[in-house]
Amino acid sequence: MARLALAGGGKVSALARTESGAERLRGFGITPVSGDLDEPASLAGLPIAGKLVFYLAPPPGGGLHDTRMRNFCAAIGSEQAPAKVVYISTSGVYGDCGGAWVTEATAVNPQTSRAQRRLDAETVLREWAGPLGVAVVTLRVTGIYGPGRLPLARLRQGQPVLSEAESPPTNRIHADDLAMVCLAAAAHGEDGEVFNVSDGQPGTMTQYFNAAADLLGLPRPPQIAMAEAQRVMTPLMLSYLTETRRMDNRRMLERLGVTLRYPDLESGLKNVIAQLDQPHLGYLGSIGHGQ
Repeated sequence: MARLALAGGGKVSALARTESGAERLRGFGITPVSGDLDEPASLAGLPIAGKLVFYLAPPPGGGLHDTRMRNFCAAIGSEQAPAKVVYISTSGVYGDCGGAWVTEATAVNPQTSRAQRRLDAETVLREWAGPLGVAVVTLRVTGIYGPGRLPLARLRQGQPVLSEAESPPTNRIHADDLAMVCLAAAAHGEDGEVFNVSDGQPGTMTQYFNAAADLLGLPRPPQIAMAEAQRVMTPLMLSYLTETRRMDNRRMLERLGVTLRYPDLESGLKNVIAQLDQPHLGYLGSIGHGQ
């Protein structure tokens, strides 16, 4: 996202918790700003007045509240208010929809503490922004894949996946397309708008692992039944397999005017595999898989 903004003549700053992080940002042409969302005192005087803010930080682990978002909002008074905030949330706030198609009009129903923290962040941000006249655009993002985000370790270790017959639909977006959508939301999204971010082509997690293995020339992972998966898989992985929904991305495409570079898994994975032996700059952070 920073690369795209810089290429378009924009100026980009980013929060850095450490000097090593600040130095890494400088290497990408990004101006570092010292601060830590877990340390409220460090957020005083952030230079964001009248600016566009992309809030990509995940909530901390544990609890039902996003203390980082609360610290951010508490630290920013009217004299520092940005013009707009684009918040990167998760499609997990919709909860289990039984495999049904989900639009932005679908009621939120978070069923994991991780998703509840994300919904808390959405709510806190809107309540803070309203009185200050700050526009807020929320992106509910699905699972992200791209350079540096393939399940190479799992495939090489031969870790199992759920049997294809039991594997529910999941949703995803290529990291490059997500970056483009973020900038489009900043340019065209209006205050209060919510957009589902997905390639619109749901598939199973098992299909994803098999396709990645085939392109990498690795053995496909063994498949196990749900009963065994509940014994051997992590709670995080299981959460991706027990909440099912199909994300409708039509509003994103129509309102934001984006044309996805990788509208399906096949084209996206081929792009990622082609970059494995090449240095890829600009992937500075991580957003949790949102299904």
